Amino acid sequence: MSENIKKSRLPSKLEASIPIVFLLAVMISNYSFGWGADPHIPVTLSCAVAMLIGRLCGYSYKDMLAAGLEAVNQSLEAIIIILLVGCLIGSFTACGTIPSVVYYGLKLLSPGIFLPFVTIMCAVVGIALGSAWTVSATLGIAFMAIGTTMGLNPALIAGAILSGACCGDKFSPLSDSTNLAAGSAQTGLFDHVGAMVTTTFPSLVIAIIIFAFFSFQSVGKYDPTLADNLSSAIIGHYDYMSPILLIPILMIIIVAVIKMPAIPSIVLLSLIGCGFAVIFQGAGIADCLNMLHYGYSAESKNELFFKLVNRGGMDSMLWTNNLVIVAVAFGGILQKIGAVESILGGLIHKVKTPFQLVVVTIATSVFCITTMCDQYLGLIIPSSMYKNNYDELGLGRNMLSRSLEDGGTLWSPLVPWSSCGSYHSAVLGVPTLSYLPYCFMNLINPIYAIVTASYGGNILYADGSRTTVFGRLKKGRGPAGAPEKEHKIAMEALMEKRKLGIYKSL
Repeated sequence: MSENIKKSRLPSKLEASIPIVFLLAVMISNYSFGWGADPHIPVTLSCAVAMLIGRLCGYSYKDMLAAGLEAVNQSLEAIIIILLVGCLIGSFTACGTIPSVVYYGLKLLSPGIFLPFVTIMCAVVGIALGSAWTVSATLGIAFMAIGTTMGLNPALIAGAILSGACCGDKFSPLSDSTNLAAGSAQTGLFDHVGAMVTTTFPSLVIAIIIFAFFSFQSVGKYDPTLADNLSSAIIGHYDYMSPILLIPILMIIIVAVIKMPAIPSIVLLSLIGCGFAVIFQGAGIADCLNMLHYGYSAESKNELFFKLVNRGGMDSMLWTNNLVIVAVAFGGILQKIGAVESILGGLIHKVKTPFQLVVVTIATSVFCITTMCDQYLGLIIPSSMYKNNYDELGLGRNMLSRSLEDGGTLWSPLVPWSSCGSYHSAVLGVPTLSYLPYCFMNLINPIYAIVTASYGGNILYADGSRTTVFGRLKKGRGPAGAPEKEHKIAMEALMEKRKLGIYKSL
């Protein structure tokens, strides 16, 4: 093995680009020419291309396979969660919880407030849960049915759901991506969460305003006939329908508040859904077991009701999980052979200002997720490449963690062949490229971060001071968390730049 390491080398930019260009070429052709092929085989073939390049650069097949398998192993919890979310969807549909959210939502909501309400609600629940995936699988499904019944574009509804859910996930101290971004940047968790207020919250407000505009436009097009028919179908199908069926939704918040781990909480919620199905809908034990595996199914002449209730089950998530496995393995192989380092490593030598560093960090996160198909690599790789540069420019480590999430966490649901993109598309029933233009929060946030940094706004310094959105320097509450040695380097760099007049002084 040591001989392999000695013989291996970093691929050239051309060599490193080949597997990435191959994947993008096949996927873009697939969507452009309407081949209708699923992304699984193109990503698998890209793994083979990456391994051929790695072999040319001296890496052994055994080492590259180990890297791919290790990447899958690191994502194993997420893979199990995806399977269990299928059970959760099935049980919440069987017991009538998701249909009851739709039923009462149709009674209480109007098209004029629907989209901003969805964005805010998904953001609040996302913060409580720390998981955009769970929000999408519960409230997301219900809101899709309500909005579609109101005559809204399904892609627009999905955009509102994901804008809120991803924002909530990003802010939540319970989120794995939030903790990973703070951990990768080696800063404090709440230093990181506080830093995101400067870019994420204004972006959410802008997104809500845009969604409100679309909602107001839809008021005149609303036909209550569809809503009445769907409500009648729900009442006619379920043996029992009352606000009591909303209790499982409240249980989601409770398990989040008591900080129960993801897998046990989803199992518990699925069992609660089964219990409600037995008590209120007359289901049997055999019905519950089959529903958890294959999902809930019902016959209906109402197309909207049929789409609402015929879903869920562990089996329904296998398509998504298969893609996650090969996509994450592809990212692990690319990381092993040093593809991203080869392509983007030279950029960092040209970075001289905080603005340039923010642009490079966000661009690298987006590049990693688009080409390596994994959200976690979009946080880990840019952090390892650029964290010393934040110190050398006298910036806080929480500015690094914020930039990682501005570009990484929010971009992941927008890539069709990534684990997040494929998951949300499957759950919401809307193609990724269809909802992409309407994920206003996800698109605005990185642009807002880059634009404000271009004129010196929202810059976070190593001593805890920061500039406002207008570029005015303010004293902060204290330095963000950072390793002692690196913080000292950052403070010395900051004082030097202020002494030279490069940065403003307090």
